[in-house]
Amino acid sequence: MTDGEVRRDSLRPGGFASTPELYADLSVDELVQTWSRQIPDATAFVTAERSMTWREYDRFAEAIATRLRRTGAPRSRVALLLPDTGVIHAALCGAYRANRVAAAIAIRSGLREIAHVMARTGASTLVTVESIRGRSWRELLAELREYDIAPSNVLVLDEDSYRVARHQLADDDTASEAAEPFTTSDITILNSTSGTTGLPKVVTHTERRWVAFAREAMSGGRIGPADVICSVVPAPYGFGLWSAHFLPALLGIPVVLTARFDTADTALLVERERATVLCCVSTQFKMLLRSENAREHDLSSLRVLYTGGEPVPYDDALAFEQRTGASVLQFYGSNESGAVSRTTLDDDVDTRLRTCGRILPSMTVRILDDTGADATGSPRRGQPAVRGPLVSPGYWDDPAANAELFTADGWMLLGDIVEVDDTDRVRVVGRTADFVIRGGKNISIVEIEQLVRAHPSVSDVAVVGVPDPIFGERVCAVVVLTTGADLTTETLASWLRAEGVSAEYLPEYVVPVDRLHLGPGGKTDRAAAREAASGVVNLGR
Repeated sequence: MTDGEVRRDSLRPGGFASTPELYADLSVDELVQTWSRQIPDATAFVTAERSMTWREYDRFAEAIATRLRRTGAPRSRVALLLPDTGVIHAALCGAYRANRVAAAIAIRSGLREIAHVMARTGASTLVTVESIRGRSWRELLAELREYDIAPSNVLVLDEDSYRVARHQLADDDTASEAAEPFTTSDITILNSTSGTTGLPKVVTHTERRWVAFAREAMSGGRIGPADVICSVVPAPYGFGLWSAHFLPALLGIPVVLTARFDTADTALLVERERATVLCCVSTQFKMLLRSENAREHDLSSLRVLYTGGEPVPYDDALAFEQRTGASVLQFYGSNESGAVSRTTLDDDVDTRLRTCGRILPSMTVRILDDTGADATGSPRRGQPAVRGPLVSPGYWDDPAANAELFTADGWMLLGDIVEVDDTDRVRVVGRTADFVIRGGKNISIVEIEQLVRAHPSVSDVAVVGVPDPIFGERVCAVVVLTTGADLTTETLASWLRAEGVSAEYLPEYVVPVDRLHLGPGGKTDRAAAREAASGVVNLGR
């Protein structure tokens, strides 16, 4: 019996919670095969319409792998454009099993982004479903041809029957030679940055880094074999990977999923499945908190809300805790860096809800000032540079982007400006790109949003810069108002002054909108907010 066989034989559902070191080099695919043997009829995935057992998960992954082995060559890239249900996770396992690198694309991505990721990764096989956002896969292919994207093979997955149909559209370089199987240190997953402006960069991932990330999440929230995770974030992004793909598989526990986020459906699933851990970005939990439909459901089973992706508003987080009894936790980091800091159940309320928690012991973090030197003083303020086991290898086939991502001596840079206090607590004060530059002065968007959001008439806000011929940019608050409320630039300014806010943090325009649009990653689409602002502001001149 080999060492690997001995190790797998010692695995038990829930064992990751007590002996995580045994799982450091195990792939999700190996775990799925193990749980398929040990707990075949236990639930792996649940949606409103269906469930998938571990046996079905394993068989679906094998069916996908069998078809993929007939396409391309070992270690070639395959594009996954799939719903955020069990089908995406089976495809990720199937790609790993077939020795193919999975380029996972968010199902709500625009055509231009899909084409960009497929072109960047050289994916000649597309794995998708019969209908994608109201159009057939054949209609999608016709649209992709306008971008010179013409895959040789298309695999169409059926989540109801677990069947896989292969459509060979052109000759490809199918290779029959054997290849070394993947290890957890190989690059096996590609995804894109979740930014809302410009074309995304393609980020490389190893399974080993996400196992390490899942371990940190489990520890911070004391997640174990009795828990049920509900993850409503897009699966291909980092948050979705650790919360729906890695941690549930490592523990052998069920995860509740939604094909598309809806407040009423999410609340119904939490109540029906007695979910104990909810994973969603800040915008989603704010929507859930304000939903009248969600109020009809019992959310008392929740004990942890993992959130992030955007700044976590204190008042909303506190209201969610008071309503559900759950503790709000978060990570600070990025798709590229993994986690840099985290909050835990052992932290006090001020640390959990007003900071991003403390720097992880496993990560080495520097805070760089404007000159690139290590920041001094208390708190230290500047741009984080990180090293450690959670860090991505970088961007796929993009030397120019990697040169911006890493310093010359190998530190990964994050695009934020943070403050770190004497107890290693991190607070994000803005992004290097999230400043309005008014008259040569950098004004933090994040700080203004926190101030405006505290106004009783404001339900949500996105602050953007609008062009100005004299100052370069002026500050505009695009706001969603509470029912029946009214807010003008003048009344907001008066209220902020009464709160002691400095003049430079006063929005010079207020633009009410019905809602803030979200990008593919679930974050506020600042490009859409900027467009709404510029149209109204220009008309007002």
